[in-house]
Amino acid sequence: MVTGHLAARAAGLLISGVAGAAVVDRLKRPATGAAVKRAAVSVTALTLRGKRRLESGAENLRLTAGDVVAEAREKIGEQAPPPAQPAQAHDHDH
Repeated sequence: MVTGHLAARAAGLLISGVAGAAVVDRLKRPATGAAVKRAAVSVTALTLRGKRRLESGAENLRLTAGDVVAEAREKIGEQAPPPAQPAQAHDHDH
């Protein structure tokens, strides 16, 4: 269900991107007016908003999944592992 929602949003974003690319292609041709440029800017702005919403949705999904896993571990008596530490380049002293 959530995957379908994200896929639908991604499809909308793809369509907006293709439309934006078509407008930009038209801008490259000579004798294009200011209206076409405004349309290109509008489509690009919509695409950027869609991208941000998609990223936000993906982050919320990741956080929700982490909460569910932590709660499930708590329910069966497991302790959740600590957050991952950044990888060390090497583990010896200089």
